[in-house]
Amino acid sequence: MRHVIALDVGGTGMKAALVGAEGRLLHRARRATGRERGPDAVVEHILGFAAELRAYGEEHYGEPAAAAGVAVPGIVDAERGIAAYSANLGWRDVPLRDLLAARLGGVPVALGHDVRTGGLAEGRIGAGKGADRFLFVPLGTGIAGAIGIDGRVEAGAHGFAGEIGHIVVRPGGTPCPCGQIGCLERYASAAAVTEAWAAVSGDPGADAADCAKAVASGDPRAQKVWQEAVDALADGLVTALTLLDPRTIIIGGGLAEAGETLFTPLREAVRSRTTFQKLPTIVPAALGDTAGCLGAGLLARDLLTSTDRTEVAP
Repeated sequence: MRHVIALDVGGTGMKAALVGAEGRLLHRARRATGRERGPDAVVEHILGFAAELRAYGEEHYGEPAAAAGVAVPGIVDAERGIAAYSANLGWRDVPLRDLLAARLGGVPVALGHDVRTGGLAEGRIGAGKGADRFLFVPLGTGIAGAIGIDGRVEAGAHGFAGEIGHIVVRPGGTPCPCGQIGCLERYASAAAVTEAWAAVSGDPGADAADCAKAVASGDPRAQKVWQEAVDALADGLVTALTLLDPRTIIIGGGLAEAGETLFTPLREAVRSRTTFQKLPTIVPAALGDTAGCLGAGLLARDLLTSTDRTEVAP
């Protein structure tokens, strides 16, 4: 059975799948990334995991995978197949595509940025399905974005497109590790809400989910923390929609798990800030933490589609 390998590499763990025709998941697996052993060990774990998946496919489906897709964090040069930099994994300029292709017997391999790859999946088969223009914004430890255009995700000239978390929304505000002052992710990420609520509540173990629960129960301290995050997020999103004019904005990550506690005030905050802009639909992500893996499978299948077209071209 013709299938592909899909691999989503995170800071602490890797999610993988073998994907058959029409996106059917044939097999799933997880492994630790092993970053505590250093960047070289991480790369070897990725290569070894991919080889295991290849062997599993050959044993159970009669042939090895026809292609592979891998999503990684950090700065990614997808065109050259290089994992350029990741603070979490400690690597620089790793030729991951070529290393994987060699370990997998020379099959075509696609390398993608984790958020853009997740956005690809949300856009094609998730919450953005059918939208010709969308913006995918996961709210996690930081905030990034994926700009969807006609079934693909725009990487930009240097691979930095979609970094909405570093739009300055509060000039003169909180310093950001990127070197700017007042970046969106310092106010509206799950990590930022966690930090703010832990300080206000006096509970160092409290997190963003606890804040959302307190908001729902009517705690005015939590409502203030939450509204400040929503207002900052709305400011960033209106800047993005002014530039990009998306038809749909898809919000994912930890904060999106709060459901309408987030989406009801966020939609109103965005609506109140728009003037001439067309108001986009704002929806929760549909694929959860499987988006990166599913997107990696789509990257791999795209390679097969392009190869098949080349082979039949006159």
